[in-house]
Amino acid sequence: MLVVTLALAAVGFALLVVALMTGSVVWAWGCIVVCVAGAVLLLVGALAGKKATVVPGQPASGVPGDRGTAADTDTTPGSDETD
Repeated sequence: MLVVTLALAAVGFALLVVALMTGSVVWAWGCIVVCVAGAVLLLVGALAGKKATVVPGQPASGVPGDRGTAADTDTTPGSDETD
């Protein structure tokens, strides 16, 4: 979603430059429409990111140092024995 927002910002900037070079109000309104669409997408993405929370009791993915439950058990044969 962020990539689409950045693309809309670039298109809006290009439309602004064209509007300033030509002096046309139509290009300026196009810039405004594209920028408002980008702002709405950015707001939707930010609100969706806030709703994503970690469920208690389950490990969060991507946390440094968290290797899950498989790393806690040693399944190597003979690992209990000492020489």
